[in-house]
Amino acid sequence: MDEQELGHYRLKRLLGEGGFGQVYEAWDSKLQRTIAIKRLKPQLLSSRPENLLDEARLAASLRHPSFVRIFSIEGDAAHQSIIMEFVDGCTLREAGKSGPMPQDKVLDIVAQVADAMREAHAAQLIHGDIKPANLMLEASGKVRIMDFGLARKIDPQATESIAFDQTEGTIAYLAPELMMGSTLSPQSDVYALGVVMYELLTGTRPFSHLSGLALAAAHIQSSSDLWPFPPHTAPGVIALVRAMTARKVEDRLASMQAVQDAVLRQLNPASVPGEVDGGGRERAATLFGKKKVRVAMVLAALAIGVGGVLRTGVLNDWYQRNDPFFSEATAMQTGLTALRTFERPESLDLAERSFSAILARDPNHAAAAAGLSFAYCFKQTSEHRDDVWLRRADASAQLAIKLNPQLALGYAAQSTVRSGQRRLPEALSLADHALRLDPLNWFGLITKSNALTRSRRYAEAERTLRDAIKIYPADHVLQDLLGTMYFEQGQLKAAEAAFRHSIKLQPDTVSSYANLSLALQRQNRMDESLQVLQQGLQVRPTGGLYTNLGNALFNRGDYVGAAEAFERAVAPPFATTSDYLRWANLGDTLRWIPGREEDSRKAYRQAIGMLKPMLTDAPGDATFQSRMGLYGARLGERAAALEHTRRAVEMRPEDPNLRFRALMAYELLGERDRALAELAAARERGYPLHLINAEPDLIALRRDPRYFDSTTESDK
Repeated sequence: MDEQELGHYRLKRLLGEGGFGQVYEAWDSKLQRTIAIKRLKPQLLSSRPENLLDEARLAASLRHPSFVRIFSIEGDAAHQSIIMEFVDGCTLREAGKSGPMPQDKVLDIVAQVADAMREAHAAQLIHGDIKPANLMLEASGKVRIMDFGLARKIDPQATESIAFDQTEGTIAYLAPELMMGSTLSPQSDVYALGVVMYELLTGTRPFSHLSGLALAAAHIQSSSDLWPFPPHTAPGVIALVRAMTARKVEDRLASMQAVQDAVLRQLNPASVPGEVDGGGRERAATLFGKKKVRVAMVLAALAIGVGGVLRTGVLNDWYQRNDPFFSEATAMQTGLTALRTFERPESLDLAERSFSAILARDPNHAAAAAGLSFAYCFKQTSEHRDDVWLRRADASAQLAIKLNPQLALGYAAQSTVRSGQRRLPEALSLADHALRLDPLNWFGLITKSNALTRSRRYAEAERTLRDAIKIYPADHVLQDLLGTMYFEQGQLKAAEAAFRHSIKLQPDTVSSYANLSLALQRQNRMDESLQVLQQGLQVRPTGGLYTNLGNALFNRGDYVGAAEAFERAVAPPFATTSDYLRWANLGDTLRWIPGREEDSRKAYRQAIGMLKPMLTDAPGDATFQSRMGLYGARLGERAAALEHTRRAVEMRPEDPNLRFRALMAYELLGERDRALAELAAARERGYPLHLINAEPDLIALRRDPRYFDSTTESDK
């Protein structure tokens, strides 16, 4: 552009343009320096001249070196310009185009911004538009905080008034409550900085495939707990991002001081005491009290535009009229993403809500019906164990296939149901059908590999899993399935490696800790197993973790401690209507605590009551037959116990776990010769000797001279 004169300022080139005006590089002929000038739009001055200038003066009062300095405000009532410091560098948006930044560099950037914004918040100023385009990085590494467009190049996303259908530049960093009509707060700035931190760490912003209303809906409806991170990201850094971007204000970090402290803990764990903590409503109220917060419009974007300027109140009205901000594509993506983190308590509820919301608007939406089937299936296999979920899942999967016979997701869902019903040949056929329609379908790969493992077709299962891992190398579920496949074959070192890799990929998936602990127990590494269990309990207690903790303590002879762990596993919120194993474990343990014998028998009866209908539905299941035989032996039900045990051994003679249970049943029933034969069979098939030696019911058998012969002969 041609150079223009504005008093003693000579405008040189346009740097950026936003809803509040244009920003130019200029030359101050009096002070002989380069400056930046923001020429405000006349309509803004006519609508609120005093407020705008007052807020500019407040912003100019900030002394923190990270803020772009404001030198003066010049012009008349019709034309006003803000004279500002010119910053030479690149925006974080530009810097981030080369990919994820090193973790320490990201933490340093966030610490600088948090320190500056702490001062602004103390002065009753909220930025309201923190995003990479408004953060300048100088060559020295110093971060400068700009208003809404002071960039080295024209940046169409650096604007505070945007159209939902045109750009995601501001929406992506707005806290969910702002899009619902709430006022700006310190925690809305915290949220925005958390999104920036995530983008710098990963090289992409959340929901980068969405824009406009779909993007807004995604931030409103979903949780940052579901955002994926690179495998190398430190757990503490992940926790910090999630604490900064919690959807509910009361769960979010309360202040920039809290952010700064948390960052310093990551950079130097010894520097600041404490842990990352959310729950900020009370502390935020303390910071600002009841005084009305004035928003620095020079620093912030207050309005969102749809073909003009649409304020949050209008947006809230629109949201309420449409009940709510809804996008089928976003709801599907949210639901499917939640399904892939199905172990987290909130994920399955989020998935169910997302798919149900779609079906409420379109009952013929096949993909949503399939997604709902998965949500129900995963509930049945998690802490919610109840066959009603499997029946609902079956109905939803059948509906999905009926609505769209060409949808891979429907067949994958039906395969998962059939697997849950132990109809494994059908499950495999349906999974193959899904993968013919979509060879890369994650759900199809998961259900096929699981069904192959459960069918003991281990070579095929391993090939399927290895191929799937090539497609999804960062997926922890595939690693868990790989570990399970190795574990069932007795390849404990390989299982351990897979479970450890799963934890590395997703440190807050507690089933991986439970699986790893069991692999370590089988290797007689009890101290390590207990350590892993404690790590899992620190993430989130579950019935599975308490079950494995009980097993570890039982094997050490700590029956009181084991009973306490097993009692936790069968108590709310972990109680289920079908997890007979937990009750059987409790019964096993209570037998060895004086005065708890009757409680033990009650626990066994509870286990048998849960197992009976399952055995009726699947009489060919050798595991069910085996366990029913063992529990019957515990209660002295001799005839039934012998028959169930005989059937189990005939069905699956090569299973070491099943042969060990046969050993236990025969010994309890006084069948010593049979017990010794099963002991040899179990050892030949790889059942660990240290677990046999830890079983108190086998004390008498271990004193039998033939015990040594049976164990040593099998080891030759």
